[in-house]
Amino acid sequence: MKLTIHEVAKVVEAINDVCQYQDLEIISVEFDTRKVVPGSLFVPLKGQRDGHDFIQEAIKQGAVATFWGKELQDASSEIAVIQVLDPLAAMQQLAIYYRQKMQPDVIAITGSNGKTTTKDMTAAVLASDYKTYKTQGNYNNEIGLPYTILSMPDDTEKLILEMGMEYPGDLHLLSTIAKPNIAVITLIGESHLKFFKTRANITKGKFEITDSLEKNGMLIIPENEPLLRPFTQQLSQKVITFGMDNVSDLQAKVISKGKMQTAFTLNFLDGEFTIPISGNYNVKNALIAAFIGQQMKVSLEKIRESLKNVQLAQSRTEWLATSEGVEILSDVYNANPTAMKLVLKSFAQMPTDGRRIVVLGDMLNLGENSREFHENLATNLHPNTIQSLFLYGEEMANLYQVLKTKYPEKTVFYYPANEKAKLIQAVKAYIRPKDLVMLKASNGMGFKEIVDALIRTC
Repeated sequence: MKLTIHEVAKVVEAINDVCQYQDLEIISVEFDTRKVVPGSLFVPLKGQRDGHDFIQEAIKQGAVATFWGKELQDASSEIAVIQVLDPLAAMQQLAIYYRQKMQPDVIAITGSNGKTTTKDMTAAVLASDYKTYKTQGNYNNEIGLPYTILSMPDDTEKLILEMGMEYPGDLHLLSTIAKPNIAVITLIGESHLKFFKTRANITKGKFEITDSLEKNGMLIIPENEPLLRPFTQQLSQKVITFGMDNVSDLQAKVISKGKMQTAFTLNFLDGEFTIPISGNYNVKNALIAAFIGQQMKVSLEKIRESLKNVQLAQSRTEWLATSEGVEILSDVYNANPTAMKLVLKSFAQMPTDGRRIVVLGDMLNLGENSREFHENLATNLHPNTIQSLFLYGEEMANLYQVLKTKYPEKTVFYYPANEKAKLIQAVKAYIRPKDLVMLKASNGMGFKEIVDALIRTC
């Protein structure tokens, strides 16, 4: 990044005069003082503490400029100050400018499940031919997305942005900042019901990703989501559907699957493809990545090799093994009813010489229907395919009551949220060599701690 203070001040409509600094260059934009380097512009955001309180630390780290949302007399004289009404809004406006200045092709991806995996797969495919940058970690909100744009290297040709959603209007803002060339909705689930109340409202919120979709852009959506159709009928841009049926524009067919690999074919590319991950839902994610690669003129062989060797984020459908021969499927980054059922269905079909055991934690932020959603997981649980369950958390008590009558005695175990240590101890004592163990819960349940404990001491 190379921007002058004069350039930045003009973009964000600085309140004060910065003429004395106008030729000063900044090389990065940071809101975390731990990442500030000499030449950085510091953005003081409001969190648990006001970011303005950290300006001296930013100066020590080498920051040469800062946005300033307070009175000028309170600002430091040791640094170039750009006074603005709102530092976050200024960072967002600067991101819009920088995206327009650098002109990368932008692929925006949202969805109740699969958006991170789809992002990683798409980035892997495009990186085989182009300078590619993607959302790092979970930087997918009103702070993380503009930060991602401002952090992309100067030579970025393809920018893959993950877009998260918590409240109505979130994706409208992110779409306005990103102005995507291609927008993807992977799935409409129930993960936002606490604030959206209905799946129809969730669909409306997800469709905001198209609010600033380029006029010649493209939207990619699941075929089997009727709630999206009324919205797509009003869209002037091209709409492409995907699925594992005979009516989608983009179709995938699974031809073999195992714990560590799934093979499939596509109706728009020749030959067989593999991904180092299980689950039909992940094949759909790969289908999207392959299609975007095709649209960007990536060769067939590069698409095939990229998917075969893709590196995915930890805690998302990650297979781990203990020294005693217990295989553990960790999918503990997040959970909602749709994602939970998809993973359970896939896990129930995996071959094993031992038992299939699942450890499930609460699915959070499901609103007033949370009890019903937890109880309904019982339809995807059968003693002949999943032999034992360990349930953890206050909401999982509802599923436990249903399964007590469905499963044999001493095969379903329940632990309230304050008994994580007891849960870990019980699972350790229960599992044995050749068993398959799956863990899934919302991130807030802290299941990574359980996974680490099982791997460390089993």
